[in-house]
Amino acid sequence: MNDVVRSSASLRRRLTVVLIGGAAVLALVLYFGVRLYATQIAQQGQDNILKASVTTILDTAVIRDGTLEIDFPYAALAMLNTASDDRVFYAILQDGALVSGYDGLPQRDTAGSDAASWSAAYEGAEVRLTTAGRRLFTTDRETGITVTVAQTQDALSVTLAQISRNVALFGSGFFLLATALSFWATASTIGPLKRLTQSVTRRGPQDLSPVTKPVPAEMVPLVASLNSLMGRLEQSLTRSEDFIAEAAHRVRTPLATVRSHAETTLHRVDKEENRIALRAMIRAIDESSRAAGQLLDHAMTTFRADHLDRQEINLSELVADLVNRLEPVAEMKDIALVLDAQRRVDVSADPILVQNAIRNLIDNALKYSPAESDIKIIVAHTDHAFVSICDAGPGFPPDQMAGLVHRFARGKNAKGITGSGLGLTIAHDVAEAHNGSLHLSNRAGGGACVTLSL
Repeated sequence: MNDVVRSSASLRRRLTVVLIGGAAVLALVLYFGVRLYATQIAQQGQDNILKASVTTILDTAVIRDGTLEIDFPYAALAMLNTASDDRVFYAILQDGALVSGYDGLPQRDTAGSDAASWSAAYEGAEVRLTTAGRRLFTTDRETGITVTVAQTQDALSVTLAQISRNVALFGSGFFLLATALSFWATASTIGPLKRLTQSVTRRGPQDLSPVTKPVPAEMVPLVASLNSLMGRLEQSLTRSEDFIAEAAHRVRTPLATVRSHAETTLHRVDKEENRIALRAMIRAIDESSRAAGQLLDHAMTTFRADHLDRQEINLSELVADLVNRLEPVAEMKDIALVLDAQRRVDVSADPILVQNAIRNLIDNALKYSPAESDIKIIVAHTDHAFVSICDAGPGFPPDQMAGLVHRFARGKNAKGITGSGLGLTIAHDVAEAHNGSLHLSNRAGGGACVTLSL
């Protein structure tokens, strides 16, 4: 029976999503950070050129005969030429009054001769302005000169667009590389866990030894808990196996002793009513002994089916040995066990379970076979190994045949025959544990056949 293991989201998928998400955030931060820094640098470069233009104009301003004279240098505006043909505006003010330039150009107060730069809208365009002032002195008065130079930002926008494209391409490449590294990192991180899983999965059913291979530090508590669980499980299985063996011995031995005493007493008593009572007691002891034995056999089968001790065995030799041991019982009932076995029928199986299953099938045949009849036992290998046991008894009730492998199920023709209804169940469980099958059928001339396939 396979238990359904509940699972949440994949650990590898979670780690991959976190890493890819982090890479995406870093790519966006990189894009906006570089773009902002590039904008600041480009803006600072434009401001420096504007400041140089303003300073050049201011340096030519003089007062002669009380009149302001400015020898407007060509280089003051020529240095602002760009490939995008940005427009340039200027305004020269004396004591707040426009002397030359564009009227309405935004102004900003300046402290002393310090230049101020800012952005504003002018004539429907975004412009960058720089303003600087200077005080000029004559013999009789003082005057203030303010120069403002403005430039549109078309070239700056083109430069920033190119930088943004390059940064976007770089950020995309960084994101793709980070994504690939994320898949590699998650695979290498989950790798030790997969190797541990495969190591435990490949173990044999009886291999409960602790995991000794080195594991990452984060997995040490998990492996330690797993080793502790396997240690407790091995101890529990050993105790269960010992208990079953001990229980079988302690139950069967007293019952055999009581039966022996009852048979001895039966031969000594003369009264018919006492003999009838003793026969009933012997019959009850036989039923109890058989039921206890088969219950313990079934428990042992269930226990060992979960961790088969597979060995390479010759099925013909195993069945021949079992037939030799059961022949005295068959002779007491005047029944002949006829073995027809190939010389070698090799199979990988648990010998104890297979022997237990075949012994129960032969025992069933002995119970239902009439005296002076034969039980034919065939051991062969076609596409799989099988043992077939056929008797001359009443056969299986056709309408009950499918349910006879269930625990404690007995056919309607079993009345008066000692049994517990576990023999076929044990054989069926053994067959399933070895990925085989148990097939029941009736012989054409009368009798039943049971075929155990491995």
